[in-house]
Amino acid sequence: MALMVVADPIDENESLKQQVWKEPMIEELRSIEKNVMWNLVELSARKREIRVKWIFKRKLNPDCSISRHKARLVAKGFLQKQGLDFLEVFAHVARLETIRLVVAIAYAKNWSISQLDVKSAFLHGPLEEEVYSQQPLGFIVKGKEELVYKLNKALYGLKQAPIAWNRRIDSFLL
Repeated sequence: MALMVVADPIDENESLKQQVWKEPMIEELRSIEKNVMWNLVELSARKREIRVKWIFKRKLNPDCSISRHKARLVAKGFLQKQGLDFLEVFAHVARLETIRLVVAIAYAKNWSISQLDVKSAFLHGPLEEEVYSQQPLGFIVKGKEELVYKLNKALYGLKQAPIAWNRRIDSFLL
């Protein structure tokens, strides 16, 4: 069975030629535009652009048939420089002991427990820093090739994406 698994594509240029991958890329960009995540601008004098990359994934059904194709635009955050592109990367993480304690108390007091999964959570975190990204491969605006995107909200892969989301959810919950 393992020999029959088809690997997800790595080459962005090759994926752009295949309609099965082009449609999810367009869907991802629509989601980004709908979420008002960026504006096309000239690059600020003392700033630099963060490169981006398309990541492709086949989502499978339990019987290993393809459910759908997913494309995600990810920033190459490993190229960011602290103090220049980001200031802080800390984000709270619940310790396993804390989760066990909360579950034990809820059980002892007969409380109900609910969980929440926020789709594309990191994409909802507003940025405090001024961050610019290049235009994604295959979707460069004609006549505006020299412009970059100023990010209003975090992209996956940015060093500050976790803390941006944490600030957003904290303010909502408080």
